[in-house]
Amino acid sequence: MGIYEDRILPRLVDLTCGMRALDPLRERACADLHGRVVEIGFGSGRNVPLYPSAVESVSAVEPADLGWRMAAQRVAAAPVPVERSGLDGQRLPFADNTFDSALSTWTLCTIPDVLAALAEVRRVLLPGGTLHFVEHGLAPDPGVQTWQHRLNPIQKTVAGGCHLNRDIAELLTTAGFELREVDRFYQEGAPRPYGALSLGVAVSN
Repeated sequence: MGIYEDRILPRLVDLTCGMRALDPLRERACADLHGRVVEIGFGSGRNVPLYPSAVESVSAVEPADLGWRMAAQRVAAAPVPVERSGLDGQRLPFADNTFDSALSTWTLCTIPDVLAALAEVRRVLLPGGTLHFVEHGLAPDPGVQTWQHRLNPIQKTVAGGCHLNRDIAELLTTAGFELREVDRFYQEGAPRPYGALSLGVAVSN
């Protein structure tokens, strides 16, 4: 990684994704996690205080060393074991059928080969395992989509490869997940091209 990606971008991501207004959305995404959990895009550990009591352990996948260092206090205070267990969501270092649940919060926008990452998540989940997510992506309204397509090249450049216009529900179904529930809405107070969210649960079959 370059200096920007290694030292600056993790702090910018933590700043933008760490707003208190997002905590209720994170809490909704985490609500039904259980058993052994793999979290891709762990970042600075913003979800750690929100893990429900049914979670037994968390394997954190996070490429940025700075992000993991920023998570140290949250990890130390976690009520369950949290271990950094991978660096790349596209190549997970786990055996098939390892986890009961997976968690992704504002992560699928950035992974270069997102379908490969989703295939990996599906591989390491037990049959019937659940992927819990809250992600920004393609808006439901054509006018907003137009602006997302226009802004996307700039967004990818300044935000470490983040895409504004990925269709989260379509990606999940293409990867072989069944959508158990999905809520699509605009984040309150955010510009619509940046705040079109999908929150829900997908099942690995």
